[in-house]
Amino acid sequence: MVFSSLFFLYLFLPVLLMAYFVFKNTTYRNWVLILFSFAFYAWGEPIWIILLLLASIIGYVFALGIERYRGTGLAKLLFVLAVSVNIGILAFFKYAGFLVDNLNAVLPFHIPHPEVTLPIGISFFTFEIICYLTDVYKGVIEAPRSPKKLLLYVSFFPHLVAGPIIRYTDIQQQIDNPKVTLAGFSEGITRFMIGLGKKVIFANLLGESVSVILNPSADSSVLGIWFGVCLFALQIYFDFSGYSDMAIGLGKMFGFNLRENFNYPYISKNAGDFWRRWNMSLGGFFRDYVYIPLGGNRRFHVRNLFVVWFLTGFWHGASWNFIIWGLYFGLLIYLESLFLRKWLDAAPKFVAHIYMTLAMLVGWVWFYFTDLWAAVKALGIMFGASSLPLTTVELEIYFKENLLLFLIAIIASTPLAKWTIGRICQANPRLQTGLQDYAVPVFNVALLIAATILLVGSTYNPFLYYRF
Repeated sequence: MVFSSLFFLYLFLPVLLMAYFVFKNTTYRNWVLILFSFAFYAWGEPIWIILLLLASIIGYVFALGIERYRGTGLAKLLFVLAVSVNIGILAFFKYAGFLVDNLNAVLPFHIPHPEVTLPIGISFFTFEIICYLTDVYKGVIEAPRSPKKLLLYVSFFPHLVAGPIIRYTDIQQQIDNPKVTLAGFSEGITRFMIGLGKKVIFANLLGESVSVILNPSADSSVLGIWFGVCLFALQIYFDFSGYSDMAIGLGKMFGFNLRENFNYPYISKNAGDFWRRWNMSLGGFFRDYVYIPLGGNRRFHVRNLFVVWFLTGFWHGASWNFIIWGLYFGLLIYLESLFLRKWLDAAPKFVAHIYMTLAMLVGWVWFYFTDLWAAVKALGIMFGASSLPLTTVELEIYFKENLLLFLIAIIASTPLAKWTIGRICQANPRLQTGLQDYAVPVFNVALLIAATILLVGSTYNPFLYYRF
């Protein structure tokens, strides 16, 4: 099930809200969330409920053992075993086929390719369980005695299948005492509608153009590839940040404050800044649970950096293009730490923005094309290493037809609108009250109507990050 579906908008969510608020007791409300979360997850493949339950039980049982024997060798053994089991489950479902394919490429005999289906969201809830086990082992939190609390933490449907990656410390107090207020609920609706608009109005429409322009069978041109990659950059931003907005908005409706995941990454001036703004919960996980434990900046800095970026790429998919994509950004960040950052800081701001825009677009080429040769070919075309024309008549027509959407999407990916409204409201407090009381509800209804019209009769269009 996806948030941007008529079934979710007009049946699942309204029924859940009624079931949730009919109870006053927090325990009953939490059970409602757990049951509906499992129903949400089971909508696609009910069999994977078993895996979600198994992962939750492993985390619950091992965490109790770690806490009981904290400070002893047994606690360390239980911790290593629990993390290894979770990583092993993830590796089997996500990377077994990749490993077999690469072994078959070098071995003199053939290993049968495993027919394994990737469970939705496994990368996200596996990392969350690892966060939980690590924090229990370090003594940051106490393992809850009630399995209900861990079940809710792992299965809470807003963040279950595509993040943001949350930590038990983020919602520990909220599980026991969710702060449900009218203001918070209203804010959650607005945040959800903004995310819905990002997904349905921008990401879906941009995605249709991307599939046409970057189609390998289509007639290509230099500007065509550049334009297609720009559209994809906008598509994946609105797709993923839209999901995160909807997840955060849904959390607020039920009294939970989930961590932010995006902060206008396309205004970044260097690769390090980009990754402090893009998928921030994933970056925080690798920083706190991989980079710093390996030694951080204190020892083996270069090794630690490239281990993190190898894992960042590999986390996104069992394919060499994702590994190259991750290492590419790791290399940029390393070069920036050596000399590039000083040059960029000394140069005019627009130079830094141009550098980062070009670097980011090259990175998205590696991300989009899972076929390495297709990625190399696309980059060759972009930088003139082909006999293809600069443009085509078909591209010029297509560009003119989509120019307005493209320009609005660029503006919407920056904080310009938010900054403008903020400045106007700051100068006129009465206007701010009017916006909150009248304009925002009208805006939300308009977005819902527009999204509904676009969704009626549309084909199934899951979020891009569901496959990771």
